Amino acid sequence: MPVLTSPFAELDLIRQPDQPNEPLQAFDAADEYLLAYMAEHPLPAQARVLILNDSFGALAISLQGSVHLISSGDSFLGALGLEKNLTRNGLPFDSIEFVPASAPVQGPFDRVLVRVPKTLALLEEQLIRLHGHLAPGAEVVAAGMVKHLPHAAGDLLEKYIGTMRPSLAVKKARLLIATAEGKPAPISPYPTRYQLDEPRLMLLNHANVFCREGLDIGTRAFLPHLPRNLGAARVADLGCGNGVLAIVSALANPQASYTLVDESFMAVQSAQENWQAALGARQVEVRAGDGLAGQAPQSLDVVLCNPPFHQQQVVGDFLAWRMFQQTREALVTGGDLYIVGNRHLGYHSKLARLFRGVEQVAATPKFVVLRARK
Repeated sequence: MPVLTSPFAELDLIRQPDQPNEPLQAFDAADEYLLAYMAEHPLPAQARVLILNDSFGALAISLQGSVHLISSGDSFLGALGLEKNLTRNGLPFDSIEFVPASAPVQGPFDRVLVRVPKTLALLEEQLIRLHGHLAPGAEVVAAGMVKHLPHAAGDLLEKYIGTMRPSLAVKKARLLIATAEGKPAPISPYPTRYQLDEPRLMLLNHANVFCREGLDIGTRAFLPHLPRNLGAARVADLGCGNGVLAIVSALANPQASYTLVDESFMAVQSAQENWQAALGARQVEVRAGDGLAGQAPQSLDVVLCNPPFHQQQVVGDFLAWRMFQQTREALVTGGDLYIVGNRHLGYHSKLARLFRGVEQVAATPKFVVLRARK
């Protein structure tokens, strides 16, 4: 596995979740560019630096000890990667403060380093939240690989921070550097809300929630075919997003108990708020997690899932396959996994390798709803 070498440290880093023969490394040229910038424009040891969206700790662990650091992001797997990589490199797992993107950070910060996320709404909300937390003349330095760095990222820096200057591209990476100009307090457009007609629900969505502006078409295909008559079943919504699957299911199954899990802290925050709005004080467990990795074996009767097919810019079915494996461990014998997926992903054959029975519950021209029985 390649070692991240910078003016600050040499680090052995791994991605999360663990994958045998991992084909991708836990850092890229944009991380290296940010670290080179920090070396060329040093700050005093007492300076306060905020790092946003540091995938697996490459930036924070490299800079550990050179400045006062806080790391913040919306990925549970990113936070887990930070802990594991600290330990892997001989440092205490809790030696860098991590703040979930669903919680505020407290400045003032002398510099902010940003890995531009795939979802620009998340970047916008993060920049908005910096208002009042930047020291005079503080720099916000955003980075990304050129192919993943939209022009709109620079526009957001100009809008919320100050005049932006792009760097030259180095190893297909670029920096966008903005200096704080004391702009007036912005009004955040987040969270957004949309109305579900059947059942009638108003759903709130924080900035990094998938399909924030309206119900995604996969979930729309899934909702009419959610299982009914579940009695006192123990149900999990795996990759819950804003919680819509669990909430609609819970309304139809008043005796069932629910666990909602997502890798995004903002999704978990949205799901918690939506559950409370729709179901009041009805008991529920909502948590950020690595899928069902923390779930006790044979502790669930039903799992509902609209699986993801990407992790940031990396596309593939690795996360879905891992979710299916976790579900098999967590389900009781005779328990059911219900999923919706694009037809072309071929989930039926994948599920048949893990479960004793797989049937098609419903289909549209684009999606299939499947039930897999353990």
